[in-house]
Amino acid sequence: MSNTRAIRLGSPEEYTQLLDQYDTWMFDCDGVLWQGERLIPGATEVLRMLREKRKKVIFVTNNATKSRKNYKVKFDQLGVEAHVDEIYGSAYATAVYISSVLKLPKDNKVYVIGQSGLEDELRDEGISFLGGTDPQDCTTTTPFSLSSFTPDPSVAAVICGLDTSITYTKLSKAFKYLTLNPACHFIATNQDSTYPSADGLLPGAGAISAPLRYALGKDPLVVGKPAKTMLDCIKAKVHFDPKRTIMVGDRLNTDILFGQAGGLATLLVLTGITLESEISGPNPSPIVPDYITNSIGDFLVAAYRES
Repeated sequence: MSNTRAIRLGSPEEYTQLLDQYDTWMFDCDGVLWQGERLIPGATEVLRMLREKRKKVIFVTNNATKSRKNYKVKFDQLGVEAHVDEIYGSAYATAVYISSVLKLPKDNKVYVIGQSGLEDELRDEGISFLGGTDPQDCTTTTPFSLSSFTPDPSVAAVICGLDTSITYTKLSKAFKYLTLNPACHFIATNQDSTYPSADGLLPGAGAISAPLRYALGKDPLVVGKPAKTMLDCIKAKVHFDPKRTIMVGDRLNTDILFGQAGGLATLLVLTGITLESEISGPNPSPIVPDYITNSIGDFLVAAYRES
């Protein structure tokens, strides 16, 4: 239900109307609920208010560094109520895609560029893997050499997510698996170019996979937002009416595009990646959310109005 012009929320009545209009609220996490380890002011109270109003709350994140169980720990540490079955990350969706859609045979393996959260989700789906947090692939003391590399013939897919221990060795092994076997699947957990840390922007998973895309001359299949794969993963587990569902995010080309592609209403918050000037400036983005607000905490004005 994208408009040609976004509605800028401001009055308590507008926030109250939006709360009444939608039964299911999907939230991105980084840049919407928190920045790094710092909560967005009011986020906890707004989520509590939604639950008190019997709204369905779902967390949809492209961050593939954490498993759903890891994310639950972070929610707990920040004092935010969340349940594992409400959390949908690109690591989980990627593992489900490989096991349920690709139906990778049990004797096949995947090579991982990524962190322990991605490995945990693969393990839970019964998928064997190489790379990832393996110290041998994370070291930078020994230069990679093809003469000492023996490819594992059972590798049938390469997964690339955010990897803060990325090395030339990992990129080289992934490249060789994808070129030695033309049938090897090239999969990216998401294509976020950056992500918001507590102290500013840092390169995201899309930046990690960029060297492979350039070297191979082809793009991976992307699982995370805005890809439909992520929404299909949620639909398989949760019943919701798209017409009464809203996606809340901080990034136009992932969160907002994801919501629009799924027929959901969209709300942009300005506490993360996107600046309001990208919508209202001289060269506005073609991706226009239905609604804009400064922060998720702005919804507290509706609570004050009712009290």
